[in-house]
Amino acid sequence: MAKIIVTGNDLRREYELGAVNTIGRHPDNTLQILDRIISKEHAQVLRQPDGTYLFRDLGSLNGSFLRGERVHEHLLREGDEIVLGSTTLTFEERSAQDSLLQKVTIAPAATEALIRQKIQTPPTTHEFLPEREIFDLEVLRRDYEKLRLAHELGRSIGLEVNLEILLEKIIMKAFELIPADRGVILLMEDGVPLPKIAKTRDGKNEQIVLSKSILAEVVNNKASVLSSDATMDSRFSAAHSVIMQGIRSTMTVPLLHHDALLGIMHLDSMIATNAFTEKDLQIFGGIANQAAIAIHNSQLARKIEQEAKTRAQFQRLLSPNLVDQVVQGKLQLEKGGALSEITLLFSDIRGFTSMSESRAPEEIVRMLNEYFELMVDVIFKYEGTLDKFVGDEVIALFGAPVPMQNAELKAVQCALDMQRVLAEFNRTRAAEGQNEIHVGIGINTGMVVTGAIGSSRALQYTAIGDAVNTASRLCSVAQAGQVILSEATYRKVHGDVAAAPLPPVRVKGKADVLRVYNAVGLRRVQGSADATRPG
Repeated sequence: MAKIIVTGNDLRREYELGAVNTIGRHPDNTLQILDRIISKEHAQVLRQPDGTYLFRDLGSLNGSFLRGERVHEHLLREGDEIVLGSTTLTFEERSAQDSLLQKVTIAPAATEALIRQKIQTPPTTHEFLPEREIFDLEVLRRDYEKLRLAHELGRSIGLEVNLEILLEKIIMKAFELIPADRGVILLMEDGVPLPKIAKTRDGKNEQIVLSKSILAEVVNNKASVLSSDATMDSRFSAAHSVIMQGIRSTMTVPLLHHDALLGIMHLDSMIATNAFTEKDLQIFGGIANQAAIAIHNSQLARKIEQEAKTRAQFQRLLSPNLVDQVVQGKLQLEKGGALSEITLLFSDIRGFTSMSESRAPEEIVRMLNEYFELMVDVIFKYEGTLDKFVGDEVIALFGAPVPMQNAELKAVQCALDMQRVLAEFNRTRAAEGQNEIHVGIGINTGMVVTGAIGSSRALQYTAIGDAVNTASRLCSVAQAGQVILSEATYRKVHGDVAAAPLPPVRVKGKADVLRVYNAVGLRRVQGSADATRPG
């Protein structure tokens, strides 16, 4: 995956590149850079049909520079550095790390039978004892070593939350503390350890084969494996993947956080027969303990950041309970569409055009904001989804994006409650000497396509279909204070809603007249003809 690394003002950030990437000070840019020398819309990075990336300066005042020369267009190559003001953009398409990582393979052993015996694990980590309770010098040494490792690793990784950078720092610190030649960190995904980073001490790009037998031992028993001489160790004598490279020493330890296996760390030596000792294994285990905490914190920070972005994206669209489902991953709003039966509600202010012509724009905007605030609260109260505002019109969906029992009834309840809340709002406006607001509402039920529709940079959840058009037409014929139901909706709610039939109407786009009903309230007792008006 191609990316841009942004450095400057003691900051380092990484951005994965999409098809169109804009760069500048303005927050609408894909890559916002808060540098006064950089223009609001400074440059673009565009993916070409052949997969390459083109940097294009958008006529910025202070320019963009490559190797000290001003550049207007440039086909980016690995490692190119574009300077904008005091900020440097480094282009990476396929880093050396990615290349090395592709050379990490997990090879099955010839047979598993000989390594199913219990492999000794490092001593269980204990809490630190109070000073007055320490009488054993070995306990003191052990606790000191844990503190030393925590200090060394903590100083190295700091508060790093970028997982890729964090994993690299962990391996490089392990090389400082342990005489290993190569290192790999694997993280668990769906119960399977997958390589995420691989490093060699000398920077060589070489094949690294991990033993499936050893990884299975670590995963299944959460045990640490130390092989002083993998070519001679009887436990792995049948594990072809270990001996095929002539590896003389290996250490593989679990990354545990509160007994949860986050991944595996592996170090090996290609030279010395007894490169690693029990002491090295203890040190490596201590590094793994601290690394697991840092990795957990990084994953948690990423999850919190993603949840915050998701919540901000959908909290103005969906009711709070649906937002929670999206954040928790229980509800996916994918680009595309799904055919389903839903109920649509259209609400429109009567006389809005003449109202707009006779009042200042600022007053109209203030009035609409107050009105929309009230209406959206009611829609969310009945678990509706806010589709959009169109001028003074409010469009809501019931039964999408997730199926809803009694969606039709909830839509009618919502409409009646909207009229009730609006009546209260009008009493306040009248007391302040302002004109009242009156709305007509149309409701229809039918098959539509719902989904996130739009471009890669702007998606909107909406519904498309003839049933949408019908609901809009019913809204247009509804008089002030009316809630007009289509026959499809009325058939589903007639037992719970008191509604008066109206003369059939002919609407634009329909060859036949439509039978419609005016909902006047909810029945107090199911089957009873008595109804209560809202308000």
